[in-house]
Amino acid sequence: MLKKKDIPLVLDALEEEYPEAECALDHMNIYQLIVAVVLSAQTTDASVNKVTPELFKAYPTPYELAGANQEDVEFILKRIGMYRTKAKNIINLAKLLCERYDGKVPGDYDSLVSLPGVGRKTANVVLSVGFGEQRIAVDTHVFRVANRIGLVEEKDVLSTELSLMKRIPEDRWSKTHHSLIFHGRQCCTARKPHCERCVIFGICEQRI
Repeated sequence: MLKKKDIPLVLDALEEEYPEAECALDHMNIYQLIVAVVLSAQTTDASVNKVTPELFKAYPTPYELAGANQEDVEFILKRIGMYRTKAKNIINLAKLLCERYDGKVPGDYDSLVSLPGVGRKTANVVLSVGFGEQRIAVDTHVFRVANRIGLVEEKDVLSTELSLMKRIPEDRWSKTHHSLIFHGRQCCTARKPHCERCVIFGICEQRI
């Protein structure tokens, strides 16, 4: 595992390499953000961005989505994985937003994870991107890269998140989350990491 003194070097290098690193899901407000994050489960952000313009044109607020016919929503989402389950989830999510929160997305963790389709990762993304809180949301990229390069040594997503929170300064959580995602997509890929062009080669713990 990386020595504590090396962690800032890794974080600085990744932030310099990916200055544009931020949420890749297109959205105009927090309602659109939470729906897009729910839709992104086991699907690429690029795929979600292809269906959300039509979705949000048809259902611009939670009130329209809450009254939507599920088959109509499924038709819009059919190009992404698990579209039937996701259509059901976002309709029910919208209903609860209208019934419990006056059509607004709540800004606290417990309320967020009580919504259909919203788990720990989605809640953390919404709190980070939508409400400006420092959060580390662990998706497949963050889990793989953080453990591969030696930021942590954990076997599951939750342990990885908790360990990252201990090892990384809180004021860098959100930026680190996005930097790790970009690094996982562009360099430290799942099948084969491109160590020959990696900005942290020689520092990270990966061995080929």
